[in-house]
Amino acid sequence: METTPPRVLAIAGSDSSGGAGIQADIKTITMLGGYAMTAVTAVTAQNTTGVTLVEALSPRMIAAQIDACLSDIGADAVKIGMLGSPEIAHVVADRLEGLTVPIVFDPVMVATSGAVLADEATVAAFERLMHLAALTTPNVPELQVLGGPAGMAARGGAYLAKGGDAEGPEVEDRLVRPGHADRLWRSPRIETRHTHGTGCTLSSAIATLLGQGAPLEQAVSEAREFVRRALLAAPGFGAGHGPMGHQAVR
Repeated sequence: METTPPRVLAIAGSDSSGGAGIQADIKTITMLGGYAMTAVTAVTAQNTTGVTLVEALSPRMIAAQIDACLSDIGADAVKIGMLGSPEIAHVVADRLEGLTVPIVFDPVMVATSGAVLADEATVAAFERLMHLAALTTPNVPELQVLGGPAGMAARGGAYLAKGGDAEGPEVEDRLVRPGHADRLWRSPRIETRHTHGTGCTLSSAIATLLGQGAPLEQAVSEAREFVRRALLAAPGFGAGHGPMGHQAVR
């Protein structure tokens, strides 16, 4: 007997080269057995060597996409990625307030290429989304912009401090939840330049697994393993930070 796939709404920007953003979200959700829906926030011209142009969609259009999905198909989980403006962040928060499904917020500010994808006003608008999220997933530079562990603790929500951008032979990811002991994962670093879309993939995987009913710690653990398998299966495309091999993960 077939089970109904979890409905996962990904709210993020489009990556023309297919390695990150909405494209990585769709691949991840699908490979993990979910049903992917999207609300595209921005269109980017980018490849493995960098981002050359970003054009944000109107808040009205983004709200309409979210409404279209939620009013008809519904959702079991939501993943939020690149937003790009305070207005977009606020309209997304408006649409998600009152939703009772898990929300995973990847506060995309700095891409793997180093391009800045959010300004200070957008970061301030992220506050609303962090309060709505079951989990926020900052990388090292994003965590610094958000005030570090002290700043995150002041907000009171759960977050996953990702260590992929740190130095060292091991990658450390730390799950911090109010009222719980921290959960730390350590894994040998996979030496590869094909890391484009790791954050998008991880957050989409966590959202999908939460949508399937997994507890948060289990969802993070299984999502990390999914990312590691995708890194090892990278097809080798591009001259820079190449895409992972989502299609090869079983």
